[in-house]
Amino acid sequence: MKFVYKALTKDGKTVTGTYDASSKEALIAALNKQGARPILVHPAGMKDDTKSGGFNLFKPKVKLRDLVIFTRQLSTLVSAGVALPRSLATLQDQAENKYFKTVIGGVTKDIESGIALGDAFAKYPDVFSEVYVNMVKAGEAGGILDEILKRLASQTEKDATIRKKIKGAMTYPTVILSITIAAFFGLMVFVIPKIGKILTDLGGPNAKLPIYTRVLLDISNFSLSHSIIAHIPGLSAVPLIGKLPNLIFLLAIAGITGFYIVKYIHTPKGKMKFHRLLLKTPILRTIIIKIAVSRFARTFSALTAAGVTVLDALSVTGNAIGNKVIEAELQEAAKEVKNGKPLSEPISQSKIFPAIVAQMLAVGEETGQIDTILVKIADFYDEEVDTVIESLSSIIEPLMIIVLGSIVGVIAASVMGPIASLSQNVGNN
Repeated sequence: MKFVYKALTKDGKTVTGTYDASSKEALIAALNKQGARPILVHPAGMKDDTKSGGFNLFKPKVKLRDLVIFTRQLSTLVSAGVALPRSLATLQDQAENKYFKTVIGGVTKDIESGIALGDAFAKYPDVFSEVYVNMVKAGEAGGILDEILKRLASQTEKDATIRKKIKGAMTYPTVILSITIAAFFGLMVFVIPKIGKILTDLGGPNAKLPIYTRVLLDISNFSLSHSIIAHIPGLSAVPLIGKLPNLIFLLAIAGITGFYIVKYIHTPKGKMKFHRLLLKTPILRTIIIKIAVSRFARTFSALTAAGVTVLDALSVTGNAIGNKVIEAELQEAAKEVKNGKPLSEPISQSKIFPAIVAQMLAVGEETGQIDTILVKIADFYDEEVDTVIESLSSIIEPLMIIVLGSIVGVIAASVMGPIASLSQNVGNN
């Protein structure tokens, strides 16, 4: 029988091909003898349904809460010495989410076929993130899977907490911004045209108006001619038939553009550019760097404490951080370490890692307690992340009030100033 397979070689390369074997198990055994680790094995001609990526709005989802519970329970079972297939089967029975139950079942079958847990998780990127998968691979490489799973559960909980805090901090500003935009366009469509007529009546069609007033009237005319109001009979003379196809075309172009932008971001090149953009964004840059430093410190300390070499630990840690720009910096640092330099030296030259990280690493290298010091760094930056998130609302709310006040002030000056000036001119005449 012919099978299609995908496997990892000893040097980390991915190979694919077809092979004649009596059974799936026989092919896996043959690959293992060749020093290759099978990732995917299925009969030739059978559709590969393990690819769960892509953009599907109606695809079932797994909540972070379910993933946290699964990770903690799996960690407990692994720590107790329960075999992985049996642990996964137990968790599959307990799962409430039907889709998650199916995913765990698929992972269990892969484990029974000889596939590593990290590689089995990697088949479901919509459930297990790249960071999650690489952390599990790190645990398997260092023989500390139970400890890594505990940290993953805590990290997943912290990610969920951070998301919740960010949403909470952004709720008030989002509501204010939405009301401001709605009020602005309401004024542009309903109020400013009438005021424009008043100004024209007072000063005539050739009246000299301030530039900011003319800009406001131009925005009003544009908003009126392109708004939904313009298509309602009786409220505007703009014909519906002439404008509606253009609006549909513009919406379609916007939707297609958005789709391809998201698709491009998921490519290696697009992901690198997107992550670089995030690191240039104020506030977000601070949060991302602090989270990355915390993840780096915790993962690297766990691996080095388990006896994993510095080079291997850097490779796995870079993948686990979740930002391609920072991962590239760690890869460059690994090259420096390979040439005989201590890790603290390339980290000290980094444009992303704070100086205190390199200083603490240098102390750890001198005292031989690098894992202990890195844990302290991780704890420190975890607290820093919490502080930044909590201060978001206090930073954003005043900014929104300033923006709202500025808009109101500009509109008031654009309207009241010309009216007062024209009224005075009329009175003098």
